[in-house]
This record gives sequence, structure tokens and C-alpha cells, in this order.
Amino acid sequence: MKILILAGGKGTRLWPVSRNFKPKQFQKFFGSETLFQATFKRATKLAEIRDIFVSTNQIFLKEIKFQTPQLQRKNIILEPAFRERVAAFLLFFCYLSSKELEEPVVIFPSDHLIRKEKEFLLAIREGYQFVKENKNYILLFGERPKSPDTGLGYIKKGKLIKKSKNFSIFEVEVFKEKPDLRKAKKFLKSKNFLWNTGIFIFVPKLIEKLAEKYVFDNWRIYQILRENFQKKNFKKVVEKEYQKMDPASFDYSILENYSRNALVTVNWGWSDIGSWSSLKECLAGRDKNYIKGNFLGINSKDILAFGDTSQLVAACGVKNLIVVVTEDVVFICPKDNSQDVKKIVEKIEKDGKKELL
Repeated sequence: MKILILAGGKGTRLWPVSRNFKPKQFQKFFGSETLFQATFKRATKLAEIRDIFVSTNQIFLKEIKFQTPQLQRKNIILEPAFRERVAAFLLFFCYLSSKELEEPVVIFPSDHLIRKEKEFLLAIREGYQFVKENKNYILLFGERPKSPDTGLGYIKKGKLIKKSKNFSIFEVEVFKEKPDLRKAKKFLKSKNFLWNTGIFIFVPKLIEKLAEKYVFDNWRIYQILRENFQKKNFKKVVEKEYQKMDPASFDYSILENYSRNALVTVNWGWSDIGSWSSLKECLAGRDKNYIKGNFLGINSKDILAFGDTSQLVAACGVKNLIVVVTEDVVFICPKDNSQDVKKIVEKIEKDGKKELL
């Protein structure tokens, strides 16, 4: 089994802890491991380390090597530019032999929380076997929604394809990316809509064909990259050609145009940790509070206070609040507005204050 871990994201919705030089996948939100380290450890329970690859931006090479010293350098795929998943997948395919292109690969984002590891590993193994026997399918995994999250993609399950002892596999009827709150609440009540976990199993040869059909410019550049893979100038070719690829979304450009998508319904205790509110839901206790750092609250409830300094944060009579403190930034917002942190990041970029990013 070949596994690709995607670790090149910017994680702007968890600013100001997630920064350009060290985004959320390399941060410790749960215990002593970073999200990336936890993902890598899960992958080692499914495959040999030599069969695990990491796709990341070249600026994170030092961090990857520091956090996973057991990973060989040749298995770290460096992207010279941020170009979304289609480009990342095609660059990964260059590292596979012609024979390996015919076998399923597993794709893991590096910044997710999975509480029920035993169920997760079982689902991946059974899903891998399904794709091995049905190579014309792209397999996705859908988690039952726990809240009306507007920052996630949703999948509507269709007809039953296969029912095994542990899991049911369905056709994918429709994708709904980041709905508004009204629709998200409707999806929550429905039994047919699931969160898209962003974990995939597919045969690279199939994605090659779909990229040629739906993202031709990227496929054309991929041909150049693959032809030069074993040559001494491969690094220079990647630096020159990769940035020419379209930043095409895998979901929009391929999944939504392809009719043979399959879905495994799962209950992993999954979260993509895509915002401060989703992090709070994962960490909060019965009192709905989660406190990390030096915080004093009087008559305050439903609070996430996340600090990485010794500075005291004190609050009286507040509720439904996100408070994040770093050495150079204090970020405060209502819990329901945590997705809007991207607007702050955009404003900081516009104002040219790169030191805050």
C-alpha cells in the first residue's frame, strides 16, 4: 500500500497560531504530537515507511525532516509553489513505477483529528481492497455531521453498492461544498448527507485519464515532469514547470465531473480542525470551555482560550468567545464567526504586514 500525506497547506483559519512558516499541521493542538506527526504514525500502521510519501511546499522541508526524521528524503515531495491537490497528485505519480500506477494509493490530509483509530484503520484496509477489486472507482469516506459546519464539504450518499460485515459502500449522489448555515442545518438533520473527510483511495492510472480529460494543461505538464523524473535536471524542471499548473481543486475539477465515486460511511470521531470553533468542539469539556494557557474567567462560559505565552488573559461575564494569544497577536471573535479569521489574514496581506503572517 502506497500512502501520500498532504502537508503543504497554509491553515489560515487557525491564525494566529498557524503561520506561514509553521502552519497548523506542524502545531501541537493535542498532546505532545503535532497533527502531522499523528497522521504519519497512523500511516505507519498501514504501510511500511518506505511506502509513505509526504507532499509539501519546499519551505517546509526542514520542519518535515525535524518532525519525522525516520522518513527518507527521497519520499519527501517538494512543491515549488502552492497549486492545490490535482497538481500535487500528478507530481506524486512521477515517483511511482508504471506497475504502481495500476495499484490503489491512499491519500491522507496531514491536519485532521481521528479519535477512533481502530475503526479508521479497518475502514482504510477494507476500502483499499474495494478499490483494488473495482479500479474504476474513486473512494471517499464520509463522517456523520455533528454540527452545522459551514466550512466543510458535504456528500450525499446514493444507492448501496456493497455491504460488508463492517461497512456500507454507497454511490455518491451529489457534492455540496461549504454550504450556508441554513443548508448546513438541513444537512445535519438529514441521514443522507455526510462530511467529506478529504481522504481518498484511487488508482493513479484512473486519475491520469481524468486529468487529461478535465485538467488538460496540468496533465500536459505532468507528461514533461514524468519524462524527466530520473534525469539529473528533474529538480530544475519541477521548479520551472510546476508553477505553470492550474491551482485546480480535485473536488471541483475531477470528482464532480466523474460518475463513479463511491462513499464509505464512517464514525471515526473525525474533525478537520479547520477553524477555532471546530477545535473548541473537539477539546471542550462538559462546561463547553477549553482553556490552554494563563486564563482567568469569572461568570464566563462557552469559551476557548488558547495561549502560548505566560501573559494572563482575564474575562468577566462573556460567552461564546474565541480568545487566542501569541507573542505578537491577540485574536478575539464570537465562536460563530471563527471562519472570518481568513478576512483578517487577507487584510494583513493587503496591508503588507507579512511579519504577522
